[in-house]
Amino acid sequence: VGHSQLGQAGDPLCWVFSPQFEQSSLQAVHQQRREMLSNVCSRYTRKRRLLQPDDLRHLVVDDTHGLLYCYVPKVACTNWKRVMMVLTGQGKYQDPLGIPAHEAHIPSNLRTLSEYSVPEINYRLRSYLKFVFVREPFERLVSAYRNKFTLSYNTAFHKRYGTRIIRRHRQEPSHHALERGDDVRFEEFVYYLLDPRTQQEEPFNEHWERVHSLCHPCIIHYDVVGKYETLAEDANYILQLVGADTSVKFPASSKTTRTTDDMTAQFFQDISPFYQRRLFNLYKMDYLLFNYSIPSYLRIR
Repeated sequence: VGHSQLGQAGDPLCWVFSPQFEQSSLQAVHQQRREMLSNVCSRYTRKRRLLQPDDLRHLVVDDTHGLLYCYVPKVACTNWKRVMMVLTGQGKYQDPLGIPAHEAHIPSNLRTLSEYSVPEINYRLRSYLKFVFVREPFERLVSAYRNKFTLSYNTAFHKRYGTRIIRRHRQEPSHHALERGDDVRFEEFVYYLLDPRTQQEEPFNEHWERVHSLCHPCIIHYDVVGKYETLAEDANYILQLVGADTSVKFPASSKTTRTTDDMTAQFFQDISPFYQRRLFNLYKMDYLLFNYSIPSYLRIR
């Protein structure tokens, strides 16, 4: 940002609750999450770096309600983007579920903080309500793998990442696999994530990038850290905090194909303890920051 570097984002603001807004237990939960986050940040981050506009591409802005949302793929981000489109759409959209999923991901439909000038960015970081949603890191990882590598329609991912993963991490791959990249095994995906060349060549894709790298929770002080595990109540809490119209409802999630803990455990069965440990270390900051415990199925004791 040239010389006018972005400052550090303001501390959590005290939001004023109306008397009938009896959510003290939820407030306490969120207070706890914020404290946990700031404790871990102060323990593990020695040097506070300054934000660059490039760091803010995941922060969606709602100027009407004074809201900043850092979206994390595979953590209900399609539904949150739909809700943000309803909130910012000046009446153009009424029902989040009426918005096709692909439309929620068209960049021009929502503004991100990186598009604003430095003074505008600083003002919004200081005065808007900032929130992020997180999920158990390995569950999110398996969800990304299942979505991007096991579904036949994700040909762009197969071509861009699948072919590369197979070329590097499969012994004697078939010509078909090298060309199509559509049968990546979870184990190969893990090798790819742990291969030092991967991150030297380019940053991780946002679907498997760590939340702390996407949303910078040690520099940006989030007012609300929502969790996938408590999605409905956390979402309603945020909508009430910003005084969104009561007709705006966060869509109830369809649990049918959801990646669960048991399912995640099955994917890790074939990963050796050595690689389990290394993968855990890769995602360790997300585990610590958002207070997730080491999964019981891992053999890394």
